[in-house]
This record gives sequence, structure tokens and C-alpha cells, in this order.
Amino acid sequence: MSSPRTAEVSRNTAETQITVKLNLDGSGRAQLATGIGFFDHMLDQIARHGLIDLDVQAHGDLHIDGHHTVEDVGITLGQAVSKAVGDKKGIRRYGHAYVPLDEALSRVVIDFSGRPGLVMHVPFKSGMIGTFDSQLTFEFFQGFVNHAFVTLHIDNLRGENAHHQAETVFKAFGRALRAALEIDPRAPVAIPSTKGSL
Repeated sequence: MSSPRTAEVSRNTAETQITVKLNLDGSGRAQLATGIGFFDHMLDQIARHGLIDLDVQAHGDLHIDGHHTVEDVGITLGQAVSKAVGDKKGIRRYGHAYVPLDEALSRVVIDFSGRPGLVMHVPFKSGMIGTFDSQLTFEFFQGFVNHAFVTLHIDNLRGENAHHQAETVFKAFGRALRAALEIDPRAPVAIPSTKGSL
């Protein structure tokens, strides 16, 4: 790698004020403050399992609900990852992971294709996980996909506990992200596409 793969992105709207700082080649350290405890826990899984140093500071209109905050963190994280990865030279491009947690099992597959696309099948067994609305998992990943320009397939293959379902999804996402963003020692300066660009 010729330069550090780091980024800092801020997003300020009438609904949220968010700053994301990250290092794709970190050790998994995280500083997280979104105002939604379970969401912080899930972002920590991305950092830890993706080996990404991640700092997310978010102030949103939580007196309404968590929707704007979670979605906008996804958008800002996607922008930061896109900025940090740059021209994608040398990355493996594809990553996948299966992660179990007790009775739950999830699979995540990612492609840094340059084309945003999300296919997600997660039949949550509960609408709320603490103060986190489980439906917002989709909104987070949709925001991420649209701004990181990746194709992402997420499948919860089994699970009876919504906390476990969500945690396996976020852990698998972190591990798939790590695999896709690793520099390929056999092609460290190549763009991983026959088109020559991503």
C-alpha cells in the first residue's frame, strides 16, 4: 500500500449531524456514540471483525425515532469507505463470511463492484432489540450500499432470537468487508476487473 487507507466524512442535515473517521488497515478499535446502545454494539462488531479503526459520532432526532440516525450513519460510513478505498487497486474485491451465534447463522457476501445493490433476507423474530428498531438494519445497509458503491447480499439462514440474528449479520458483514478490502499479495497494484476499473 502506497498510502494509508483512511477517511473522515461529515454529514450535516436538519435531522442529523454525523462524523465518521476510519482506517481500513486498523486493529478493530472503535469509538462510538450514536445515542442508540444496540446500534453502537453492532457498529463495534463491524470494527472488531473488519479490523477497521472506526470513530462514529452522531447526533440525531432520536426524540422522533432512530430512523434518520441509523440511515445517515450508513450513508456516511459508505462514503468514508469509498473515500478510503480509493481506486480499489490491489484489493481482493470480493468477500464473504458465515457467522453463527448460538441458534442463529448468517451469511454476507460483498462485491466492491462500483454498482450499488442490496439483497437482504433477515426475518427478524422481534420488532425491537432494546431501543433499536430491527427494521432499521435494512435502512443502514441500504445507505451504506448506495454510497460505498458495493453489491451486498445478506441472508440470515436461521435464528430465533432477534439480538442473535442481528449480531450474526453485523459480524459477518465486518468479516466479509475485511476479506474484500485485503490487499491481494499476488496482484497488489492491479484493478480486480477485466474492465480495468471499478
